[in-house]
Amino acid sequence: MAEAAKVLCMGNAIVDIIARVDDAFLAKHDREKGAMNLVDAETSASIYSDMPPAVERSGGSAGNTAAGIASFGGSAGYIGKVHDDQLGTVFRHDIQAVGVQFNTAPATTGAPTATSMILVTPDAQRTMNTFLGACTEISEYDVVEAEVAAADILYVEGYLWDTAPMKAAVLRAMDLAHKHGTKVSLTLSDSFCVDRFREEFRDLVDSKVDILFANEAEILSLYEVETFEEALAELKTHVKIAALTRSEKGSVLLSADEEVTVAAFPTTVEDTTGAGDLYAAGVLFGLSEGKDLETCGKFGSLAAAEVISHLGARAEVSLKDLAAEKL
Repeated sequence: MAEAAKVLCMGNAIVDIIARVDDAFLAKHDREKGAMNLVDAETSASIYSDMPPAVERSGGSAGNTAAGIASFGGSAGYIGKVHDDQLGTVFRHDIQAVGVQFNTAPATTGAPTATSMILVTPDAQRTMNTFLGACTEISEYDVVEAEVAAADILYVEGYLWDTAPMKAAVLRAMDLAHKHGTKVSLTLSDSFCVDRFREEFRDLVDSKVDILFANEAEILSLYEVETFEEALAELKTHVKIAALTRSEKGSVLLSADEEVTVAAFPTTVEDTTGAGDLYAAGVLFGLSEGKDLETCGKFGSLAAAEVISHLGARAEVSLKDLAAEKL
C-alpha cells in the first residue's frame, strides 16, 4: 500500500486545451482577457471549433499544484472527479504518472470530463473558458476520511465553491481535517470567484483556514480595500499563514510573528497559465518538509518562473533538480 500523501489537494479535474490567439479572437467570442469564465457545453464547443491548432494537457488548479509538489520530490494526493471517458482516462494517467496519488472513483453517468479552453494572447495573458462537466458530480462521498486524516495539509481550490454538492464535499474535507489535526489551506483561485463568494470566503478564512493563498487582486477584492498594505493589515487578524503573489513584484508570506518578501525569480514569460498553482506547489512542498517561510517562498517563486516560461500549466523539468541547481 502506498504511503499516505503529506499534501492532499482537492479541486476540479480538468483537461486543458491550449491555443495561441490574438485579441480579436477574444473580442469575437466576447471573452474577458485574463479571467476564468465558466461556460456551458455549447459555448465551449463554439470556442473549440474556432480555435487554431491546440495542445491538450491535463490541468485543473489543484491538480497542477499536486503535480508540482511531486516534481519537487514531495508527497501529494488528489481528490477530483473525472468521467469514465477518454479524457478522464488521460487525466488519471497524467497525474498518476508524475507520482500523485489519485483514488477518486470516476463518474459513470452524467456530464463528460471537464475541459478548459485556454486562450493565450501575445502578451502571455491566459483567458480560461471552463466547462465543468463531471467536476460538478463530486460530492462528500468522494472525500475519504482516512486520506484526509493521514495528510499534513489539505489544500482546496476556491474554484470548487460553485454548487451545493461541491461545497458539501469541501466542508466535509475541511471538517475532517480539523478533526484529525490536518492543516487546511485554501487558494482564492480567481477574482471572479471572490466577487461571487466574498462573504462565504471571508467566513471560511475566519473559521476553517490555516494557510491562505491569493494574488494581489484577489486579496484586495476579498477585503474590499484599495492598497496591498491595507489588505495585509486586515489579513493578519484572520489567518495563521498567508502567501500572497504580486506578479513581477514577487510575493509576501506572513504568519503571526513574521513577514517575508521574496523576489520573483527571473524568467521569460510565455504563458502565465499555472503560475499561482505552481507557486502554491513550492510553498506547500516547503511547509510539508518543515522549511521556514522564506525558503517556502523561494520554492514557490522558482516553480512559478519555470511554468510561465513555456506553454502549459505543469512543469516541464524536475523542480527538485531545478531547486538543487538554482537555490
